[in-house]
Amino acid sequence: MKFGYFTLSDNRYPDNGRSAEQFLLDIREQAVLAEKLGLNSAWIGEHHFNRRGCVSVPAVVLAHVAAATTKIRLGPAVVVLPIHHPIHVAEEWATLDQLSGGRVDFSAGRGYDSHEFTPFGADFQKAGEHFAEGVDVLMKCWNEKGPFDYNGQFYQFQDVEVLPKPLQKDFRPYMASFSTYSMELAADYDWNLLLAPFAATILFGSLANAVQAYRDICVRKNKPVRKVKCSYFIHIGDAANQREVALDRMVNYITMAGLRKTMSQGGTGPLPPTLQYFKQIGARLNDPKKEDFDDGTLLFGSPQQIIESLRKVEAIGIDEVILYFNFGNVPDAFVREQMHTFVEEIAPAFAQTTMQVEPA
Repeated sequence: MKFGYFTLSDNRYPDNGRSAEQFLLDIREQAVLAEKLGLNSAWIGEHHFNRRGCVSVPAVVLAHVAAATTKIRLGPAVVVLPIHHPIHVAEEWATLDQLSGGRVDFSAGRGYDSHEFTPFGADFQKAGEHFAEGVDVLMKCWNEKGPFDYNGQFYQFQDVEVLPKPLQKDFRPYMASFSTYSMELAADYDWNLLLAPFAATILFGSLANAVQAYRDICVRKNKPVRKVKCSYFIHIGDAANQREVALDRMVNYITMAGLRKTMSQGGTGPLPPTLQYFKQIGARLNDPKKEDFDDGTLLFGSPQQIIESLRKVEAIGIDEVILYFNFGNVPDAFVREQMHTFVEEIAPAFAQTTMQVEPA
C-alpha cells in the first residue's frame, strides 16, 4: 500500500490570520516536501469562493509542483467536472501529463455545493447528468485518433481534434465516489475509484462495505475491478492530550462556516435527485461531537496505533491512502513535522514505495 499527500485547502475559520495566498504557497511547498520524503503522490482539491477550500485551480498548482519535482504523482482531488467544459479539462490535464513526464493521476467528481455552480452558469439540479456526459466527452477527447463529432444533451460540437493526448498510454483516471451512482459510472468507463472513508462509513456502514459495493457492481457489469484509493484525515501524537487535540481539530473542521449546510442542503438550494443521499451525511454532521469520530474517519494516536488502523485499510484492498495532514487551520511547521513523523515512523511498516528519502 502506498501513501500520498492530500489537501482540500480548508481556510475558512473565524479570526483566521492565514491568508489564502499564504496557504497556497504553503501547500505548494508541502507537496514538494512530499516527494523529498518519498511519498507517492500529491493530491490537491478544487474549491471556489473559499467554500471549503481556497485553491480553485489545482492544475496550476500541480504544474508548479511538477516543475520542482521528478517522481511524485500529481492528482486533482478532484476536478468538479460539471462546472467546466470537458474539452478544456481534457486539454489541460493531458498537457500536464505531457509536461510532467506522465505523472498525472486525473480524478473528477460531480460536486455537491450549488454555490460553486451558480456563478459559472452551471445547472446544479442536473449535475449528475452533466457529469456523466462530461466523462463520456473526456474519454473521447483522450482516445479518439482524429477529429470527431459529439451530439449529446449538454455538449454538441463537430470536427474537433483534441491535442495533446496524455503521455501515459494507459491513462486511467480516478472517479471520486460517495455513492453507487458514481461507482456505476466508474465501472462503465473503466476508471479507478477514489473514496472518502468518512462518507463511506455514513452511507455504506464502513469503508470495506463501500469497496465491496464497487466490486459487486463490477461483477454484475462484467467489468474489471480497478484500483481504489482513499483519503484520511491524520493527526499523529503520543501524549495523553493528543487524542483530544485530534478530535478538536476534526470537530473544528466539520463545523467551520457553511460546511454543514452545504452537506445537507447543497449550499444555497435543494439537492438534485442524484445527490439526495447527501442528506444522510448532513444529518450526521449537523451537530458533530468528538465521539462521532473514530479510525473510520480519522487516523489518530501514536505511530503504532495508526499502523494498526492502516493495516485494516490495507486488508480491504486499498491501493493507496492519501493523507490530509493540514486540515483544521494548523501551522505549516506542524504539518511538516507530522509528514516527517509519518514517513519515519509509520510508512516503513508498509511496502509503500521504492523512492529514496532525500535529506531534509
